[in-house]
Amino acid sequence: MNELIVSSVYPPTGNLLEALIHISNEVFSMEKLPFVQMKNISAMLRRIKILSSLFEEIQETLSSAALLPPSSILCLAELSCVIRKIKLLIESCKEGSSLWNLMQTELISNKFHALIKEMDKALDILPLRFLNVTVDTKEQVELLHKQAKRANLFIDPREIQKREEILQLMATNCDRKSKNKGLIDFERVQQSFNSIGLRSSLDYEEEISKLQTQAEKQAGTGGLIAASNINSLISLISLSKTAILEEEHVMIKKNLKQPAPMNVIPDQSSSCYSLVSDIPDELRCPISLDLIRDPVIVASGHTYDRNSIAQWINSGNHTCPKSGQRLIHMALIPNYALKSLIQQWCQENNIPITEPTLTPSDSESSCSKIKKYDKAIDYISATKASTDAVKMTAEFLVGKLATGSPAIQRQAAYELRLLAKSGMDNRRIIAESGAIPFLMTLLGSRDPRIQENAVTALLNLSIHENNKILIMSAGAIDSLIEVLQSGKTTEARGNAAAAIFSLSVIDEYKVIIGARTKAIPALVGLLEDGTTAGKRDAAIALFNLAVYDANRQSIVLAGAVPLLIDLLMDDKAGITDDSLAVLALVLGCNEGLQALRKSRMLVPLLVDLLRFGSSKGKDHSITLLLGLCKDSREEIAGKLLMNSRSIPSLQSLAADGSLRARRKADTLLRLLNRCCSQSQ
Repeated sequence: MNELIVSSVYPPTGNLLEALIHISNEVFSMEKLPFVQMKNISAMLRRIKILSSLFEEIQETLSSAALLPPSSILCLAELSCVIRKIKLLIESCKEGSSLWNLMQTELISNKFHALIKEMDKALDILPLRFLNVTVDTKEQVELLHKQAKRANLFIDPREIQKREEILQLMATNCDRKSKNKGLIDFERVQQSFNSIGLRSSLDYEEEISKLQTQAEKQAGTGGLIAASNINSLISLISLSKTAILEEEHVMIKKNLKQPAPMNVIPDQSSSCYSLVSDIPDELRCPISLDLIRDPVIVASGHTYDRNSIAQWINSGNHTCPKSGQRLIHMALIPNYALKSLIQQWCQENNIPITEPTLTPSDSESSCSKIKKYDKAIDYISATKASTDAVKMTAEFLVGKLATGSPAIQRQAAYELRLLAKSGMDNRRIIAESGAIPFLMTLLGSRDPRIQENAVTALLNLSIHENNKILIMSAGAIDSLIEVLQSGKTTEARGNAAAAIFSLSVIDEYKVIIGARTKAIPALVGLLEDGTTAGKRDAAIALFNLAVYDANRQSIVLAGAVPLLIDLLMDDKAGITDDSLAVLALVLGCNEGLQALRKSRMLVPLLVDLLRFGSSKGKDHSITLLLGLCKDSREEIAGKLLMNSRSIPSLQSLAADGSLRARRKADTLLRLLNRCCSQSQ
């Protein structure tokens, strides 16, 4: 009934997820973010990026026949509403007047805080443990939820200080007389305006236009005091504009006569320069010695600014400027890690973050070579340019796997691990680039991080259906079993189990994997000593293998039954339903039935799960109880009749359970009634 209500109110799950992914990508791919509310916006973008990963994983793992819990659909619908509000708020900050936004900093900060709390309320009803998502994503969403719950109102003290400075300048401008106009400190005005992104005469004109629009809006709604303050701001900007234009004119003349010093960063949005004397060496381009605006990696592994290295290559050079090494290819791979550090440094030092532009003389010659690398590939794009960029990146990283040092192999495997996580097309392209054989070789590495990155990359690649065939054809299953059995880290062992589960989705591979003598015992070993996530990965892998009848005996002989029963009582593990599902399957073989009957704790546990378990848990529990009665009806019936909770639990399930559970509960109740009558 709840599912019917939810489906009638909200759009189909697939459409809802597509809309969420689309709106999330639109938000965190916004360009030229405002200088005001920068910290609140950056924090919000990080939250949405985490949620976007959750949405993508749910979409990838959700089959056409599967249904999400009603509370999940309700949560997704609420998050869709919240993210749309966030987008509108960021766009209003971006398109509105910077000065007016600074004046309203408390009000806008309160709006961001209110949206964080709305996000928290939506996540309160998200049944995360019932969603088939990776442990990494689950942990990130849980952390996001906790942070949102604890989040306090944040008002940037630096913005308050900037506002006070501008208000003082406004007061000076309002009180001045015609004879002492020179008392206004235009250098101080310029510094204040620079700090909120107003640097050129064009910026000033756009700001005046935005303020005039805001003044009309305030006057139209009766905000006369606000309109008066806005007019004071317009007056201050207009008065300052003349002095700024004159200063720009002088700077242009000076720069035409002499080249800019090495510690001057051109502001590409204007004709003036921002003086910065403490650029870290690691952020300087080895060619120009200026701040790197668009860092790219060449075949030698060194990083340069895109414009500088493009000019170098277009001049006919085919070697690395720094090392002299000959470049085996001319691809320019974006260095996202360094770009993030540069953007952070620019924000901390009030340096404008602008997109790099090629000089007219270079643009035509270099466009055909590097245009397809201009766009980021953080998430999958349907355009050919993005696909080509992913392909070139994958080929570059595979080359590093093949010939690099252990440190380079570790980094390349990690980058492939991340790239393979972000979409089906990426997984296909990485496999086509020849990554699978090299990753398989790295499974035997003595370096724990290399092994962990390699096995996780193979896990992510195995989600693609055709890649399952490629991985099995490469003979990777034996290496995965070795990692599962004696991996360097617990995460590597858990991800090896998850990879085996992914591969065993194909029926013929259930047979092949089950025939490996070490596979099932290794999974059972992870059930015993693995982490919480590892135990769950092992349980679902065993479930998949147990679908094939011949594997059930091997699972029982490996000692899985007592461990699975113990996990029914382990609340921390949180895999009760998975354990019950495996037990319900091994019940189908004689060895499994005998092993289950040996447990004294099983029947009381199943009775309790009939009362307090999930819907799936109740289905599996009644299946197990009914199966245990086979050839041993009186013994099991006696245990059930001696338990005072059995009959009420069965009656409750017969009334309120699923259709299958109701039928089985009725059958078991009739059986108990017959046994009771015979004994009397």
